[in-house]
Amino acid sequence: MAVKIEKCSREDLQTLQEISIETFNDTFKDQNSAENMKAYLERAFNSNQLEKELSNLSSDFIFIWFNEEVAGYLKMNWNEAQSEQMGGESLEIERIYIRHQFQRKGLGKYLINKAMEMAARQNKKKIWLGVWEKNENAMDFYKKMGFVQTGAHSFFMGDEEQIDFILTKTLL
Repeated sequence: MAVKIEKCSREDLQTLQEISIETFNDTFKDQNSAENMKAYLERAFNSNQLEKELSNLSSDFIFIWFNEEVAGYLKMNWNEAQSEQMGGESLEIERIYIRHQFQRKGLGKYLINKAMEMAARQNKKKIWLGVWEKNENAMDFYKKMGFVQTGAHSFFMGDEEQIDFILTKTLL
């Protein structure tokens, strides 16, 4: 198994957009209306939005490659780029998106470890993320990785309000 991790750049925008739409759609299309999915995908993953996120100095996108193919990515935020005000001692994992055919190959662990490395380099005391309350596979994975639920917040899928659990891992 050949795994490679590298930072994503503006030149990778099209690949980033394709993976974002593919993975989000594969994961959530069965539990949401087509209208809400379309509205969310167009808002969250349009070229202008992703370019803005890529240019934020308090965010990083990291591609993970598996056997010479881009298998997914990690998006991390710190300081003011965090989607919730969690303070300067926190690093947010906003997205871990792994394409369907690459799931269950241990790639999520690589990305969690990459986030922990980044947090350590920045002297952060914890990493956190939001996960949809109905995404049981993701919640099981994060709990195995040492995350615990510390809160919840609203997430809007089109016009539907959903609940994301906030999971936190304290770093040593």
